[in-house]
Amino acid sequence: MWSALTVAQVRQQSRLVASRSMQPLKIINPAAPAGPACHAVLASYGGGLVAGDSIRLRVHCEPDTRLLLTTQANTRIFKSIDGRRAEQLTEGHVADHALAVVLPDPLVPQAASRYHQAQHWHLADTATLLLVDWWHAGRTDMGEKFAFTEFATELRVTVAGRLVLLDRFALRPEEHLATSQATFGPHHSALAVYLVGPPAGAQFQALAAVLRRLPPPGQTALHAQLAGQPYVVAVTQARENVLLVRALGQSRQALEPVYQALAEALAGNELLGFNPARRKY
Repeated sequence: MWSALTVAQVRQQSRLVASRSMQPLKIINPAAPAGPACHAVLASYGGGLVAGDSIRLRVHCEPDTRLLLTTQANTRIFKSIDGRRAEQLTEGHVADHALAVVLPDPLVPQAASRYHQAQHWHLADTATLLLVDWWHAGRTDMGEKFAFTEFATELRVTVAGRLVLLDRFALRPEEHLATSQATFGPHHSALAVYLVGPPAGAQFQALAAVLRRLPPPGQTALHAQLAGQPYVVAVTQARENVLLVRALGQSRQALEPVYQALAEALAGNELLGFNPARRKY
């Protein structure tokens, strides 16, 4: 069974008009902000996923709507004691002139955990998607780093039925040297930002301008001298309508400038109309 949510225009405001939560997922709809967007929060019973949990979510954004999709807190992936994995599947549909913003807290795969997530977003020609995929190496404040068994994530985005973005990542620390300089080195937090939309659209242009300013001051290229920096950022124009950002931080806190810059940009009236970070707690 699939959980589902639908956002539609109601009196010039985007509102959650349909919602179905299937365990272990719970969809929360906070009070409407002072802006045109709808805010939906994804939570899970117990604050995380155990082996065998399967979250399946369908998201529908009707024409001219704006949706912010966040999580309640870090999503913890607990250890697998029987070889099974936890998984999360998301299927999104974003109609003409709609904006979908997916801004979760990090996934934290704990020791001996197995996790797989897949997202497939279908966009109309004039729709815009800003999606963040953020994960952490484990409970690093306890000294746990890359102790999980398996972690995998996949993102597909189609525009008017045409595939424009396919990104896959998988890591098995027992097989890969996660802490080598060729992979993560001293960095323990990985954040990817995907922006897909009409290049001439006001929303795409406003967000693209912010994303291009994300590299920290003084960073002019990615090279060996950056290995000791608290965080590094790479921005790539993958296609005319696809902008990709990858950031690595030595801690979650090190990537806060990236998160805060995104949140501040989204406060613009042409986007969400409020700052998601200020509604966090």
